[in-house]
Amino acid sequence: MRLNVRSDMADRLVYLLASLLVGVIRRLPLSVCFVLGQWVGALLWAVLPGYRRLARENLSKAFAGEKSSSAIRALTFRHFTTLGANAVCAFKMPALSQEEIARIAKIERLDRIHTNIEAGRPVVLAINHIGNWELYAQLVFQVPEARFGTVYQSLRNKLVDDLVNRDRRRLGVATFDRKKGFNAAIALLREPGIVGVLVDQNAGDAGIWAPFFNRLSSTSPLAATLAIRTNAAVIPTAIYTDGFAKWRVVLSEEIPWNAEQPEKLTADINSALERQIRVSPQDWFWVHNRWKTPWPNFLTASAKRGTCIPPDASPLQPFRIVLRSPNWLGDAVMCLQAARAFKTSRPDVRLAVLTPAKLAGLWRRVPEIDEVIEFDRADSLLSIAKKLRGQFDAAVLFTNSLRSALEVWLAGIPRRVGFDGHHRSALLNQIIPPPKKKLRHPEHHADRYWRISARCGAELPPALPPQWMPPSGEAVIGICPGAEFGPAKRWPAERFSETIAALNARISCRWVIVGTSADAAVAASIAEGFANITDLTGKTSLEELMHALCGMSVLLTNDTGTMHLADFLGVPLVAIFGSTEPSLTGPRGLASTALRHQVECSPCFLRECPLDFRCMREIKTEDVVSVLLRHLPAAS
Repeated sequence: MRLNVRSDMADRLVYLLASLLVGVIRRLPLSVCFVLGQWVGALLWAVLPGYRRLARENLSKAFAGEKSSSAIRALTFRHFTTLGANAVCAFKMPALSQEEIARIAKIERLDRIHTNIEAGRPVVLAINHIGNWELYAQLVFQVPEARFGTVYQSLRNKLVDDLVNRDRRRLGVATFDRKKGFNAAIALLREPGIVGVLVDQNAGDAGIWAPFFNRLSSTSPLAATLAIRTNAAVIPTAIYTDGFAKWRVVLSEEIPWNAEQPEKLTADINSALERQIRVSPQDWFWVHNRWKTPWPNFLTASAKRGTCIPPDASPLQPFRIVLRSPNWLGDAVMCLQAARAFKTSRPDVRLAVLTPAKLAGLWRRVPEIDEVIEFDRADSLLSIAKKLRGQFDAAVLFTNSLRSALEVWLAGIPRRVGFDGHHRSALLNQIIPPPKKKLRHPEHHADRYWRISARCGAELPPALPPQWMPPSGEAVIGICPGAEFGPAKRWPAERFSETIAALNARISCRWVIVGTSADAAVAASIAEGFANITDLTGKTSLEELMHALCGMSVLLTNDTGTMHLADFLGVPLVAIFGSTEPSLTGPRGLASTALRHQVECSPCFLRECPLDFRCMREIKTEDVVSVLLRHLPAAS
């Protein structure tokens, strides 16, 4: 109750101050209002660096490649002084007579309204925040044969809202609060009448994504909806500052539309607005963030009204996203589907990945990745941030570390997305929440990564075609006996040797052992005594490893990054699990099999077994041979 009283008092105080300000302005000559507004605009330019920066960034986006940075800075200052002059003069307009209005404002192509009204067709005016927009209300006197209305967004402060709209109503303009629906506006149009609809504001989740200065922007479909519902003509209208305390109201050419393509009408309204702004860039409201990145769904695939890019539209300026790759091969593979969705779920995305150099070859095999940014262990935090600075609109972290959050925070990337924890929540501005419901089963790491993409508005990307090319003729069986995490994940070397001997006795085949240089000793012990084995441990780059895997009939492996890589490539595989959990990190391909022997202490997730290693030793050679043969149907 106390909070409500305080709020009411604050609203009344704001209303009294606004009323006093309006009263003072209306007593001043128009020329004084114009100069005063210019000075107010210049003052705001000086004392509001946040809005100054926003206007400069918006102008840079709109006129990228057209205007120099010095021209943009000068235009930013001109915008503030022009905006100030128009805002102060807007409060003066209702105090002027029609004769005075006629001397300061010229109206061009009013016949475009008269022609439609005389033909019995209503008119939707696509209006905007260009110039002295309160002059729109004066159009009511120019077309006396039709009623005039406008749709508006009500202010939270009801007293100030009434102050703003009181003069419009006094002039005869019907005002329709969009929160209360549009039936009254539709009824006025069908008289036929004229309704002005603002078309230049960011529409958030309710909008259609359409190009605006060659960048996707959420755009209100209201003007198009009203026009199609009432068969109205759509006439873009703008008010330009035309000298000292003078304005020019211009009604542009009517936009043709097809009722079967309502989204295209919204896109065409955007195009018309862009043309209007280019006539006098300093007049538009650049301190509004029309290209605001939505929260949380900055990917457009889930937008309820979708995206419309006309066939004749210019190439879009990209929305730039950088993904921070996990540091381990297996984790990087498990996040690939989630990563690909950032490209396939929004048509204007340019997708980069920041990755340890050792994983660069993997990311270059992913068709949705436009750029791979490598770093080495020796690269400092600041050097990595420097690689990213000024290049990206959003950063998505598939890592959990504090350092990775610092990288993108120091780079100044506006949207920073990732999981909480590791003391990094203050560095992120879109934290991925835990699942809403308690999961009945452990969450696979790939699903955990997918939650990041889904929270940003992604939809599942199309499946990649398998890259596996099975060998013809003699079977080629791969072995990956290592595991970088530790010995607890490794099936005993002698069991691999027993498997080779058992299969050599049954089928004609060749064997290829893969792994890192750290696996060389165990690979040598496995291969000892066999003539049909090629040992590639420590001898392949990541790209060469992928090539070798794609030429195998089947892979026998521990729970390793190579297992995940083979799964991604579509290679049939048999994976042996002991200390780790298949439901968390197991392969998910249709041609993949996970083998485990469940014991009371598994999964323990330890690097070394402190007991008798029974989880691995209980997986028998004959069981592995049986499963391998199922993946070699010609040999069974």
